[in-house]
Formats: sequence, structure tokens, C-alpha cells
Amino acid sequence: MSSAAPSPTPARRLPLAGVLRVGRPSDIWFKPALSVVVAVGVPNLTLLALGRLDLAMYTMAGSLCALYAHNLPYAARARALAWVVLGMLAAVAVALVTASLTSSAVVLVAVGALLAAAQKALCDATRIGPPGPVIFAFISSASLFAPQTLGQVPGHLALAAAAGAWAWLVGMAPGLVRPHGPERRATARALNAAAAYAEMSVAPSTAASAAASAEASPTASTGRERARAAGAAAVHAAWQSLFATSARSEPRRALERLVVRAEIALAAPADTDPGRLRTWARDLRGTGPVPSVEPASAADELLGVEAERAAGRCPLADRLGPLLPLALRTALGCALAGYVSLALGVGRPYWALVTAASLYQANITLTWSRGVQRVVGNLVGVLLFAAVAPLAHLGPAALVLCCLAFNFGAEALISRNYWLGSICVTPMALLITEFTGFQRPGELMTDRIVDTVVGALVGFAAAVAVTNRRAGDRIENALDTVERAREHTARLIAAERPAPGALDAARRRLATALVELRATVDAAAGEWWQRAVPTERVLLAERTGHRTLATAVRRQGLHALEGTRA
Repeated sequence: MSSAAPSPTPARRLPLAGVLRVGRPSDIWFKPALSVVVAVGVPNLTLLALGRLDLAMYTMAGSLCALYAHNLPYAARARALAWVVLGMLAAVAVALVTASLTSSAVVLVAVGALLAAAQKALCDATRIGPPGPVIFAFISSASLFAPQTLGQVPGHLALAAAAGAWAWLVGMAPGLVRPHGPERRATARALNAAAAYAEMSVAPSTAASAAASAEASPTASTGRERARAAGAAAVHAAWQSLFATSARSEPRRALERLVVRAEIALAAPADTDPGRLRTWARDLRGTGPVPSVEPASAADELLGVEAERAAGRCPLADRLGPLLPLALRTALGCALAGYVSLALGVGRPYWALVTAASLYQANITLTWSRGVQRVVGNLVGVLLFAAVAPLAHLGPAALVLCCLAFNFGAEALISRNYWLGSICVTPMALLITEFTGFQRPGELMTDRIVDTVVGALVGFAAAVAVTNRRAGDRIENALDTVERAREHTARLIAAERPAPGALDAARRRLATALVELRATVDAAAGEWWQRAVPTERVLLAERTGHRTLATAVRRQGLHALEGTRA
């Protein structure tokens, strides 16, 4: 069929420029950094005091769960962290039981690859967020190659469960001080992104000069499109944060009204005061009261929010289906990386397996970039380990403290660029292997370098070999979704008296469909060996969709409120 024909130019150019560029840190980089230090430090120092540091690998399995769910509201975080801990325990249980039943490296690598594929699919389907499946793959793969007997498995799992419970408490503790912190941050990001788009849209003094500017400078027009897409994504993320729990306290209702203001700014930037949006965003910092704003359209606003909540989420099974190619890539790449490492005589093939598992992103282009970042970060990290090893070998206490320092450094740097975080992750992983006894640094460093190179090369080769033909189908489905949402919104706009809250809910669903379309197109654009992206159709769908959003805002009379200057 013609629709399945590959693009005439399937192999796109792989980027090098900008892959190692250092960006701005996450606005909450210190939260996972401090959380992991506390979550890892208490169990490790306890084991150190008991003289059983050899058991630290099992407590690390539970402790590292504290890295997850920092962007989720606390009610949703409680559930997400519980599932993360249970998922980690399940993976470790499979790994330990397998290790106790067989010592065949071939079998162990195969099980590790299947676990990594399942972890990749589940993390992407649930959108658990950073650090994604890599922590699960690291722990489960290491557990596969730890000497084990069936009788030891319950005790080791109990240690992991106890540390996981402690990690859950660490992750939930900030909610005692700032109970709506995640929602406030998400709302502030939406307001700032909407303000940035409004400023860019009204920079020319008149609409005519704006049109002339866009015609004379395609770059400026592209910049506005990107700003609008970024704003829409930030608003979508804010709604996702607010919809994550069913509680409707007054502070949460106030946050919902602020997100509505950000939505309106994206639809009607000319009637927006960016300064007011940025002021609201600043006021959301700290623990002060949420800024109070007038409801956008009385009952319609709240009814629209309730209608959106009632719509529910896509079932997990439906979200897993499109991820099958990524899961196959992960399984094949991890297995081949482990087997090549075994063939080369490396004593720790799970390092190659984990390197391959860490590469796989939404498309081949992003996978290539992650591979470059991983190799550079690991090689520099090996040099850092060589410098730190003499200090860590002063005694078990020095070893634990060095690991904690690298835990903090990894989370503090990784949001700037993945390779910076890898610089700290690499020596930390090398030092963890010494919890059972100090080893020769030269041998550890050689194994790590070989496994890094093998994992990166073989893992990327598997990504190229396993094509993702479903990417094009996902674009078609996303386009159809946008068109249906646009037509539904247009019908409500034309209706004389739409049902209360119906237009507001339809507007929000159209905005969500546009965000999903842009994300799907961006993911497919970096994929190889597929039919060409229907660029013109996508652009038309986005433009007509955003025009319909603007018309809906005018139909509801919301722009008049936003046009009032403070």
C-alpha cells in the first residue's frame, strides 16, 4: 500500500551540534537530589553501623525509588510512589529468583533484557517521568548477577521493601510544609509560558506590522509557533497536575482559574497583559496564598473542569500498544549488548545491558543523542572514579560518603544535560560494586569503558534495525482526533445555547488534542524508515485548531476579562 511506503530519504542526518550543550537546571533540581541522599543515606549508614554494608545493594533498590514522582501532587504521588516501590520489588524478586536458580550468563542476560523491555514499556505508558526505566534496569540487572540462594531471597526482598517504605516517606515529607507545591509550580510554568507567547505575539505595534514581520522573517514566525506550542504543552501539564487528584479544595480551584487565564492568553494573546500573568506566577512561589482571580465565566468554568475530569484517561492497554516497537528495540539491544560483552570476556555484562537500556528514547534521533551523551559522560566519569578511588578506599565510611556525594551530584546536574549527570552516576555505580569488598580500580575501569562502548554501539544498531512503522499511523490518528475535537467545538460555538460547561470542556479537549498532535509529530520526525510526515496537513490542522480555540474564547466572552489591565 502506498501509505506504508517508506520516505524517499529514510536516513536522516544524525545531530552532533548541541548534543552536549549545557542547559538551565530544573527549577526543583534540589528536591530529588536531597531526597535521594536522605533515602539512600539512612539505610546505608545503618548497615555501615551494623557491619553489613554488603547488603547495601538490596536497600539501594528501595531507596532509589525516592527519585520518582516529584512533579506529581502529593495525593497522586502517594499512589505513584507505591506503584514504583511495588514495581521495583517485583523486578528484584524475578531477578533474585532467577539468579538463585541458574548461573548461566546467557540465561541471565536474556532475563535482564526482557525485564528492561517490560520496564521501558510500563514507564512510558504510565508516564512516570524521570528517571524513567533506567533505575529499574540498573537494579534488576545487577541483582541478576549477584550470587544468590532461594533461602536468601525473602530476606533480601524484605530489606528492599523496608528501604522502599522509607523512600515513600521521604518523597511525601515535603507535603507537610507545602501541600500544593507541585500544582503551584505547574501553574506558574503555564502562566510564564503563556506570557512569553503573548509578548512574542504582540511585539509588533500593529497587526499589519506583525503580518509583515512574519512574511519578512520566517524565523520570527517559527519562533512564535514554538512559543505557542510550548505554552500549550505547559498548560496541558498544569491541567494534568490538577486532574491527578479528585480533591477540589479552594486553593486548587484558585489554581484552576489561573490555568484558565493561561489558556485564554494562548487563544487571545492580543487581549492579554503578560505582566499580570508573570506577577501571578511569582506569587505562586513559596507558601503564600494562591492569587485570587475573578472566575472566567461563572459556572461554565467549573462545569467545564468537571466535564473534563469525567472524561477519564486512556486505558493502560491502549497506551501500551503503540510502544511495542520501543519495547522490541530495548529487548533486542539489551540482549545483544550483554552477549557481545560476554563474548569479549567482560566480567560484568549487565553494565553493557544497562547502557543499552538507557539509550532508548522516543525516536532514533533522540536515541543517538542519548548515546553520545552516555558515552561522553561515562568516560569522564571513569576518570573521576580514578581520582576518587584512593579516598573511597580509606574505609567503608568514606565509601558510603563518596556514594552519597555522587548521588547528590547526579541529580543536581542531570537536568542540565544527561552527560553531566552521567559523570556522577558512573563513579557511583563503580563504588557500589565495592560494598562487598574493595576491588582493583584498573579492572573496574576497563570493564566499564568496554561495556559502555559495547552497549552504546550495539544498542543503537538495534534501534536502527527495529523500525517503528507505527509512528506514521499515530500521526494519522492524532490528526483525526484533532479534527473531531475541532468540529465538536465549532458546533458548540455555532449553537445558540450550548449546555452549561460544554464549550469550556470542548475547548480544553481541543487544546489537549493539539498538544498530543505536536508531541506525536515531533517524535515521528526523528524516526527512520517510514513514510514522510504529512507536514502541510499537520500545519493546517494546528492553525485551524488554534483559530477555533480563539473563536471559542471570544464566544465565551473570556477575552474581555483578560483585556482588563491591572
